[in-house]
Amino acid sequence: MRQAAARHEPLAERLRPHTLAEVVGQQQVLGPGTALRLSFESGQPHSCILWGPPGVGKTTIARLMAHAFDAQFISISAVLGGMKDIREAVEQALAARDGLPARRTLVFVDEVHRFNKSQQDAFLPHVESGLFTFIGATTENPSFEVNSALLSRATVYVLLPLSEDDLRQIVDKAQAQAAVPHIEPEALALLIAHADGDARRLLNTLETLTLAARQEQRTSVSAAWVQQVLGERMRRYDKGGDQFYDTISALHKSLRGSDPDAALYWFARMLDGGADPRYLARRLIRTASEDIGLADPRALRLALDAAEVYERLGSPEGELALAQCVLYLAVAPKSNAAYQAFNEARAWVKKDGTRAVPKHLRNAPTDLMKALDCGKGYRYAHDEQDGFAAGERYLPVGMAEPGFYRPVERGLEIRIAERLRELKRRNQQKNST
Repeated sequence: MRQAAARHEPLAERLRPHTLAEVVGQQQVLGPGTALRLSFESGQPHSCILWGPPGVGKTTIARLMAHAFDAQFISISAVLGGMKDIREAVEQALAARDGLPARRTLVFVDEVHRFNKSQQDAFLPHVESGLFTFIGATTENPSFEVNSALLSRATVYVLLPLSEDDLRQIVDKAQAQAAVPHIEPEALALLIAHADGDARRLLNTLETLTLAARQEQRTSVSAAWVQQVLGERMRRYDKGGDQFYDTISALHKSLRGSDPDAALYWFARMLDGGADPRYLARRLIRTASEDIGLADPRALRLALDAAEVYERLGSPEGELALAQCVLYLAVAPKSNAAYQAFNEARAWVKKDGTRAVPKHLRNAPTDLMKALDCGKGYRYAHDEQDGFAAGERYLPVGMAEPGFYRPVERGLEIRIAERLRELKRRNQQKNST
């Protein structure tokens, strides 16, 4: 019965490595002399976050750690689990610690970024006490998605998409262990491009092709037959590499070029190609800030709202909000003046010395600081005519007006430019008297 059940395991599960030597790729974290490798060799586990795209070995590494340290392995899915699962994990860890013989516990949380702050905080006291070793896996940047308190107690290891050579090794293993048919070179190249660095996707696709080949009594797989069998699936998931980035580039340029039809076309192409709508939402927010800016400040708010609507509704309903945002951004007036000003200011600060804050702009919360003339002579703008202290200087002493921000004559920036010209005229008039 056990052998029969094993035959029905997915190919990706049957080929999951059982030793560190069987792991393909990720030598930047598992190679000789690396911190994680030394942890395996010394038998001293430590809490960590495994950050990387899907199908690169996060779960496998966590399981191997539990095996290497002879630890109880508890797996929690942050997508499906909650506080109840965390409490049960703590109870199991206590039982293992107090048992005879005592055992370590490794708690693995998949998609840890999906847990909220309270759920993540629930691990802290037990990580600190050493009750269990915490291993989190995430596809999102832990700097933004994992609480700083938990992040400070865990080492972050960055896992990379598997290389073409890595994926070829996995295909060789599959052919040696699972009766996968011969794959012609062009078909293999197509499958590797389709996998896009994801071993699980590669193995799942191989399994589909193996079953189809067996039904048709094929002993060899060609590129044309792969396209025929996978069809829509192959096209939909053909993302990554030059094609993916060329398409997102076309979307950006269409938005910047104010062509709503072209922008909507490339947006639909990205969705149809399997791009994550959240990724597209982030790119729309960037466009609103970088290419529209203060010419139409509503664009940024609309992009943020569209991203929030998608989070609430998901696909496909939430995609309409993103499509509306695409159209709005395409027809909005364009200005990169804020983007250029920010870049120029950063470059200036990087090369310039550390200039002192003028005394009249300094904070003076104590008598000593007041005695040192901090804040002396500062003019409160709200008490001045039109809320503007004409002639007042806010830059460091001796620093010329850098002119970072140069509004364009489009959209709201037309009025902004007029306002700045008027304020400059009043400053000059005040300074000449």
